[in-house]
Amino acid sequence: MEYEIIPSQFFLEQIDELSDEAAKLIEDKLRLAKINPFRFKRIEGYNLFLFRIRFEDERKEKRVVYLVDKPKVKVLCILDRSSEYKKLRKFLKRHGYL
Repeated sequence: MEYEIIPSQFFLEQIDELSDEAAKLIEDKLRLAKINPFRFKRIEGYNLFLFRIRFEDERKEKRVVYLVDKPKVKVLCILDRSSEYKKLRKFLKRHGYL
């Protein structure tokens, strides 16, 4: 079963700000998530099926955060690793996931 990838408008704005190399890497990893969205690490502490894809852009660790809502994979946002997911909770509340 293939899942449908649905990027948020916020994610699309964020990906435009990344280097071409990082954007290509994310595209490749999202293709893998389309086949099996459970292959990447789950984000703990939420009653949602949230997962993250690790990548690096200009020597900064970043994460793509997505929500599995069968049969859809909703790509929510890109977080800097340095924020330690503090912004994620605010993002989820603002968009009605919490």
